Amino acid sequence: MKIKNNIAVSDNGFVFNPGSGESYTANQVGLDMLNMLRKGEKSAAIISFIAEKYEADPAVIEKDLNDFSETLKQYHLSQHEEL
Repeated sequence: MKIKNNIAVSDNGFVFNPGSGESYTANQVGLDMLNMLRKGEKSAAIISFIAEKYEADPAVIEKDLNDFSETLKQYHLSQHEEL
């Protein structure tokens, strides 16, 4: 999955889609995931980073990443590519 190039993401988690004019707010974990997706990181690297940073179960992070990816698709913030 890749985040669309025109999506603006602030350092505090404010996400703006200029194509639709809609804005969203991501928590810190979501912001970390967004930033890594924007850099082209694959799911395994994202899961590993988040699990280590937040001392969380990788299986839970994987589910959260999949759910987050679906949300990004629903809000038209991503391009469809394989993670």
